[in-house]
Amino acid sequence: MNVRLTADEAWAVLASSHTGIFTSLRRDGVPIALPLWFVVLDRRIFVSGPAGARRVARIRRDPRVSFLVESGERWAELRAVHVTGRARVVTEPEVLARVADALDTKYRAFRTPRAAMPAATRAHYQAQLVTIEVTPDERILSWDNARLARP
Repeated sequence: MNVRLTADEAWAVLASSHTGIFTSLRRDGVPIALPLWFVVLDRRIFVSGPAGARRVARIRRDPRVSFLVESGERWAELRAVHVTGRARVVTEPEVLARVADALDTKYRAFRTPRAAMPAATRAHYQAQLVTIEVTPDERILSWDNARLARP
């Protein structure tokens, strides 16, 4: 039995996942992997955050990135999708509005109210936001070990 997901299945797993691991490259080539909230729109992955975040500088210098979502605790439950591609800072107002709306819809129930945040955290997230778009290349690595248990 094949554990690979079809492209449609992989994108469905990506879209429905809560947190993804975004990896970009430092100047010296060392990968830096960060857990981030994200949305999938039109088979592209979008993340937003403070303009001063180092990931923004890293993708401006080298747009090669990867993105991973995973789930499962037991071996037979393990499922993951990993994409590689190129990232860019989004500047188109209509895309920024779509992404902001999608992120708000997906994560509204999980956000800490600004008033409940410590002052330093509140200041960090009140900075100008930047949205990054990840355009995957043709390589999608995926697996769903639950398929091995099916007859």
